[in-house]
Amino acid sequence: MKNIHGLFLVGCSALALAGCGPSDIASPGSGGNVTINYPAPTPTPTPTPTGPATVVAAGGCPTIADPQGLTDGGTITGPTGTWRVCRLPNLIKVSSTLPKIAGLLYELPGRVNVGCDGGFAVPTAAAPHASTTTGCSNLTADTNVTLTIQPGVILYGSTGQSWLAVNRGNKINAVGSATQPIIFTSKDNVLGYNDDTSQGQWGGVVLMGRAPVTDCNVGTVAGGTCERDTEGSADLARFGGANPADNSGRMSFVQIRYSGFVLGAGKELQALTTEAIGSGTVLDHIQSHNSSDDGAEFFGGNVNLKYYVATGADDDSLDVDTGAQMNVQYALLLPRATKGDALFEIDSNGAEGDTPRTKLHVSNFVAIQPQTSADNEANDLAAALFRGNSDVTLSNGLIVAPSNECIRMNGSGTTPATLTARSVALQCNGTKFLGSGSFNASAVASAFGSGANNNNDSFTNTLASLFINGANENGVTAFDASTLSSFFAATTWIGAVRNTSDTWYAGWTCNSATANFGSSSSLCTSLPVN
Repeated sequence: MKNIHGLFLVGCSALALAGCGPSDIASPGSGGNVTINYPAPTPTPTPTPTGPATVVAAGGCPTIADPQGLTDGGTITGPTGTWRVCRLPNLIKVSSTLPKIAGLLYELPGRVNVGCDGGFAVPTAAAPHASTTTGCSNLTADTNVTLTIQPGVILYGSTGQSWLAVNRGNKINAVGSATQPIIFTSKDNVLGYNDDTSQGQWGGVVLMGRAPVTDCNVGTVAGGTCERDTEGSADLARFGGANPADNSGRMSFVQIRYSGFVLGAGKELQALTTEAIGSGTVLDHIQSHNSSDDGAEFFGGNVNLKYYVATGADDDSLDVDTGAQMNVQYALLLPRATKGDALFEIDSNGAEGDTPRTKLHVSNFVAIQPQTSADNEANDLAAALFRGNSDVTLSNGLIVAPSNECIRMNGSGTTPATLTARSVALQCNGTKFLGSGSFNASAVASAFGSGANNNNDSFTNTLASLFINGANENGVTAFDASTLSSFFAATTWIGAVRNTSDTWYAGWTCNSATANFGSSSSLCTSLPVN
């Protein structure tokens, strides 16, 4: 269930809100026989080791800079062997590094705060800030805490309520490598209890910043004082500000597995949740695996993301809202075969008059939905939903949804959502498009513009190994996305993976029945032992 849009969509069924109603029809089904070439399922490890244990627990926990230090939590044993458990404090007050040590795991015992919330703007002696973070008093300067996580480190949430909160004015520096990714996961994953259906076992990673956001809990958009609260958090976790270049740190070569625990009143986190982070934040090579809500959700801010892999998301694979200004290049959106609602859900959470409008550009992507939308809360009805005060540009991409409509647009507000497509290929059911509110299916088809700008809504995919381009994909003329933003690299191909020599996804990802990324990637249901 999506954090913010849940109440809006549930209300559609009972209250006939603007933009909802009888035009939100169910999918009429497939328009013909098509094939999605899923790889053979990868075997799932059993909870009990079938051979000699390979991991020997480290002798103890390292010393870190934070004066509270790490608490030795004893050992934990799973199929890969026995690990030393080093428990993080609930509040990291001093910049600290978590080193990679053989046989050692770091535990998130609940909400773990990186620094204190520095507030909407950098506090000063003249204008101190009363932090919303538990254990923090009035601040006259940012705490400027950076949590550095070395390549190959594994962290796990020991409870459902465990999550990592990087508060405003602080940073994360989680930079793994193609052969040593950083892994955030659950206790059940360590114990070997998980299979390819497991999800929602801990919270996730949340980055909070000072870039603009809409749909305020505190302040107003018009007054330039808009702030929001992380939903479901027992203690405040506030975000928002007026600095589009704000820097919440860097995350590279990171897996986030089995996240999305319900924090409270039907409100879940995602694997990665960014909240008003600024363009100074660096995000690349991020895999979300089996999140019980969205693969990742981006609330406001100015966000740039390259090399994003979402496998097994239970709701939307990519969710962008509340005024986010976002660029994404090279993305694989791959829900489980019987799960997932939309591949894309882009909106403004009903804040139709707020600015900035949510703006997303995605280039070089493969988004595959093998069945009709399957959300448990309120069906998005199509593989991609664009609505409510949002402007979306898709380029050099593929939406493969043979049993579903490909694109739905819901028109509401004075200026409804817009869609621009360049070199985008669709493989859909016979209906292809849905409209609601001020849009009908013909208007959505016109917005997509098949036959112009190298767009094609009658495409037949020839993808190999699920997501690697074949002849038909490489036969589509590409669009130069660098003309829209310097963030994008110009490519001569559509799709996320040009050919078998293009292996940007290999090694740092994990394999499952949803997607096999090759022999250099390990199983999602197990832990790497190197």
